[in-house]
Amino acid sequence: MISTKKKLMYVLSCVLTILYLVWRVGFTLPWHASLWLIVFAIILVVCEITSNCTAYLTIFLRLRVSKHQLTQHLDDLAYPTGMPLPDVDILIVTHDEDVALLRKTVNAAVKLRYDNSAGVTVCIADDGNRPEVAALASDYGVKYVGLSGNTEAKSGNINHALKTLKAPLVAIFDADMIPYSTFLDASVPPFLQNWAQMQEDQNQKPLGFLQTPQSFYNADIFQYNLFSENIVPNEQDYFSRDINVLNSANGAAIFTGSNALFLREAIDAVGGFPTDTLTEDFELGALINLQGYVSYSTQVPQASGLSPLDLKGVITQRKRWARGVMQSCRNLRIFTNRHFPAVNRLILINSYLYWWSFFRRVIFIMAPILFALFNQPVVMANFWLLMCFWAPGYFLQHWVLGDTSGPIRNERWGEVQETFFAPFLVVPVLLESLGIKEKKFIVTDKSNKTSWRDRLYLLPYLILWGMILLALIKFNYGKFGSEILYGSVITFWLLTHFINLTFCLFIASGRQLFRSTERFSRSLSGVVQLGRVDINIQTIDLSDTALKFKLVDVQTSLIGVGEAHTVTLQVPNEKPIILQGTILRVFSLDDGVYAVMQLQEQDQTPEQLNAYLRLVYDGANANLTSEQDKWITPLDELWLNVMHRVENWRKRINRRLTEKVKRGKSL
Repeated sequence: MISTKKKLMYVLSCVLTILYLVWRVGFTLPWHASLWLIVFAIILVVCEITSNCTAYLTIFLRLRVSKHQLTQHLDDLAYPTGMPLPDVDILIVTHDEDVALLRKTVNAAVKLRYDNSAGVTVCIADDGNRPEVAALASDYGVKYVGLSGNTEAKSGNINHALKTLKAPLVAIFDADMIPYSTFLDASVPPFLQNWAQMQEDQNQKPLGFLQTPQSFYNADIFQYNLFSENIVPNEQDYFSRDINVLNSANGAAIFTGSNALFLREAIDAVGGFPTDTLTEDFELGALINLQGYVSYSTQVPQASGLSPLDLKGVITQRKRWARGVMQSCRNLRIFTNRHFPAVNRLILINSYLYWWSFFRRVIFIMAPILFALFNQPVVMANFWLLMCFWAPGYFLQHWVLGDTSGPIRNERWGEVQETFFAPFLVVPVLLESLGIKEKKFIVTDKSNKTSWRDRLYLLPYLILWGMILLALIKFNYGKFGSEILYGSVITFWLLTHFINLTFCLFIASGRQLFRSTERFSRSLSGVVQLGRVDINIQTIDLSDTALKFKLVDVQTSLIGVGEAHTVTLQVPNEKPIILQGTILRVFSLDDGVYAVMQLQEQDQTPEQLNAYLRLVYDGANANLTSEQDKWITPLDELWLNVMHRVENWRKRINRRLTEKVKRGKSL
């Protein structure tokens, strides 16, 4: 529970912020300036009001629930004794995704742990109606529902497949979201508990769906391009494992499109998946809540997928989400629909306002630039009055936000991510708000294709970065003593945006991708057969095409590069997995001898390959962090990126010089 002193500090922060905003509106607008500057100044103060409202709305939602309600222990529920396990339909939705990627999801789905395995039906819903996907379904003995001429995107595909299914519970997975073997054991018990509570209490609301987090087994564009895989979690973790758990504590978790288990009755009650929006998931969840069902979200991932690393894929995905939420909020009439409970309405409004944060970010960046570079003041204020009204509320609010936030992401890191998306989301949000709709559903490309055109995404950041650099120089050049003090607020904001945009330049510059498959930290015992001798090994990490292991109790290498060997891995409660491979690398460290074995698909039996892939993808990738390292400051991370890039440039220059010398000698 939060102490009384802290609650008083939170209230004081809110009061100081309100006083500042009243002063801003009443005494700082440049009414005697040109019309366009007045308009910009009004937009700026509206953005400030909205930004503070969203901050305190999140704080309010956190304060109204206890820590116990936040966790709800949904991840640890056991099956109630004496209750029969319901049948479950597992629906895997595909459009044009690569069949090899889809195969991994189907392979995992057919082996989900569940004591009522006979009642589980795995179904592939394919609106591409592809023969190769039908063949895949046949290989794994699962149901296939093809669809041609679909004009209703993902919703139409799901609704068509649901007509052929009848289980009381239905799980939805995207083609690239690979479920863990524990998915049903983690998601079915909350429904059974809810059904038992409804029998005892007629006022208990039925559970409409349970959302498990959107999780990813590879580093996202922020983690990878900033060399921060072990410093910050995946960008989407903040919503999935923090904000949506907060929504869940209020009984109104948001459906995020995959990794969720639904009460089939709830989907039918709202007429199926909505087809008039690009974000059918967001709207479906809200409609289910509107019908009187509650929705929960867990904290522990039960599936993981592939996060796009190319700029175009990431930005296209966010444009679709932004437009879709705007469309859905308009369809739901979140501001005027009287049937929404108050808390549900606040959660939806918070989601709506989030997509305006990118517009606000652009305005916040431009405001100090206008003053420092073009001598166009949008705030008319005495420095000492500004310090009295702005500084206390601003810094206390940031302390409150830091104190109430979880370990996944701090506010400073959120600003970097907002700045990155801002130049590309402002126009889509404005267009959708004006009713100019984007109707085409584009599936995010996860193939991580990059080209020279991706460099064009650097331009908005480069232009803004250059303008801020010029503004910093012009504004501070020739200033001394008190002049520097009086200009410190403008300099503070310019430096803040300068750092954020520097991160954006690093993100957009990219980073060379060396691996075609991800490595997963997996520790298993096994043996390598060397003639008639078995050498004990311990695996370090696994991937689709290779495994790294340590030779146990062996101080010298008994295997050599290029040798073909058989490895047998011991899997708890499963049959041993036997793999054929070739030694790719052998190396020694202080604690022993290690080796990397390359695996070829054609060398494995289908049964052994499927078992191995299930082992690889069954669980989170421990090579990626799930919490932000709070000891690493933004300046530390900035320096880290500078050093990495300088080192890469040095290596590149050395390689080119070496190549020139070799060519010279050959001539």
